[in-house]
Amino acid sequence: MTADIDKETLIYTIIANIPAGKVASYGQVATLAGYPQNSRLVGRLLKVMPNDSVIPWHRVVNSQGKISFPEGSDKYQQQRQKLLLEGVLFKKDKVNMREYRWE
Repeated sequence: MTADIDKETLIYTIIANIPAGKVASYGQVATLAGYPQNSRLVGRLLKVMPNDSVIPWHRVVNSQGKISFPEGSDKYQQQRQKLLLEGVLFKKDKVNMREYRWE
């Protein structure tokens, strides 16, 4: 197994452990995986994740608490709806990271 595969597995495992009703930022996931300068890698891994994956990708937002998909896009609406169904509330277009951030 290569180091890259280990890194990917670790990142996916961390995302899989974000509980319902909580969110984590890309940078937070990268830091928890031991790669604090790799938030873009987290985004790339989420982008290539299979559509049938059970990993809760929707619980990862940017550091400002915003959904990274273009506002109004299908993916933006899907992520927002999944978070709302878990009780994560938005103020305008942001999640309150103090309240909903996974610790």
